[in-house]
Amino acid sequence: MTDYEFILKQCRKFHFTKWDENELRRCLEVLPNLTREQLINVYRNRLLDEKHPLKQTAFKVLFADKVGKREERIKNLDIDALIEEFKDKKSGNVALIRKELRERYKAGIDRQKITAILNVSTKSDQQWVKSQIRKERYGDSNGNNYQWKKPSWK
Repeated sequence: MTDYEFILKQCRKFHFTKWDENELRRCLEVLPNLTREQLINVYRNRLLDEKHPLKQTAFKVLFADKVGKREERIKNLDIDALIEEFKDKKSGNVALIRKELRERYKAGIDRQKITAILNVSTKSDQQWVKSQIRKERYGDSNGNNYQWKKPSWK
């Protein structure tokens, strides 16, 4: 019996019962020995739920070279390239770029450019910018650094 057949047999065996820790450990140990096609089949196996350790490990083995590189590339982009990629909604990186833009805004880097791009983006981005400006002017919602201004209607 090959490693792949052993893993599939265990998946069928433990689909309706709790996994035996020793068998699961053995399956996880032989997982890196499988071919790419076999790893994909294990990952797509309908008998494993999304959070199963076997499925997560198969994903990590499949994409070990790509996990983390996208985030690193985005962190290293200059602001103009970051904004251009943020405008391309089909790049698949919009959420990561949004996170990086917000981190840079909070750090005080290129605030005007970030404000400009987020103000022409989604409603939630516009609200986020407004809340950041409000925090700068009046302090946060906990009352920290709040400066009360006398009403001008007197």
